Amino acid sequence: MRKSAAWPVTWMYVALVVYASLYPFSNWRDQDIAPWSYLFAPVPRYWSGFDMAINVLGYMPLGALLLLLTLRTSQRALPVLRAVLLVSVLSLVMEALQSYLPQRVASREDWLLNTVGAALGAGMAQAMVRWGWLAWWDDWRRRWLAPQSRGVLALLLAWPAALLFPAAVPFGVGQVWNRLTGYLETLLPWEIKAAPPADFAAFLSPSSEILCVALGLLVPCLLGFCVVHSPRHRVALVAVMLAVGSAATGLSAALSWGPDHTWAWLNRNTFTGVTLGVTAALALVRVATPVSASLALLALGLSVGLLNQAPDSPYFAQTLLAWEQGRFIRFNGIAQWLGWVWPYAAMGVALTHITGRRRGN
Repeated sequence: MRKSAAWPVTWMYVALVVYASLYPFSNWRDQDIAPWSYLFAPVPRYWSGFDMAINVLGYMPLGALLLLLTLRTSQRALPVLRAVLLVSVLSLVMEALQSYLPQRVASREDWLLNTVGAALGAGMAQAMVRWGWLAWWDDWRRRWLAPQSRGVLALLLAWPAALLFPAAVPFGVGQVWNRLTGYLETLLPWEIKAAPPADFAAFLSPSSEILCVALGLLVPCLLGFCVVHSPRHRVALVAVMLAVGSAATGLSAALSWGPDHTWAWLNRNTFTGVTLGVTAALALVRVATPVSASLALLALGLSVGLLNQAPDSPYFAQTLLAWEQGRFIRFNGIAQWLGWVWPYAAMGVALTHITGRRRGN
């Protein structure tokens, strides 16, 4: 029996909504304000179009996903209303909890806009179902994907979002060691060595950078090969991963440095790494699923190992500062956690495909 990929994607999106709503999770305290008082507060004097758009657009996917889950699990009446009510209650609770965070401001207008976004998303999803898009998706999934594909599919859908957070190397997600040691040093009484050995180069060597780029592009292709078995379909998957990954990396560069620098990341080393990664992926389109999963696990380990040995360059540190203290502070936590967690979640999924196939044999 096929299980819908909407389940893990929905839970991931709910977690991201909670994180974005309650970030930075610090200085919780009672401010002598009732958690529901924002419902009766005056209309805010300053309210930008950006705030309105982000509240609507941010909740549209969640409304659509819950509508799809409602249709997948039951055929009860008023699925749009059920989906909108669930999202509205979630937003209501998030705004109430913001009353205990001095750095956040609970807002009735945000709650209403979030509800409107959920209604728009659920309505669009309902229209897509009536137009036969859900049936088309089911048919496409049966022809292209293995039955147990929702874990890999959820990871592939999350990969572009993980690439949005600035990376030291294009497609290089999972560089957490320097940040993790800095956090642990605030908790532990002794110092943790966060820097690489003294004889390590100031930055990644050109060959290491090329290898990291190649592995970063190769890994999602290998994960996709675990559930896409036709060589012809695997070639199409490689093309899609290249296009989506490049677009997400370009968008990250544009957000960080401006639209004029959208393709500044595509230098000679990066182009060589991309070419190497695509060539390796195309050479492996006929490998069996357990081989693909094993190679993905190996590539993930090598990529994460290389990235976490490299120190942050001054340019990379400056870019992070723009995200963490500048105009992207509301989205920094979401993108950062996705970029950190994605390769380790991919390791777990790859292991399940290796061990699951062995049990089947």
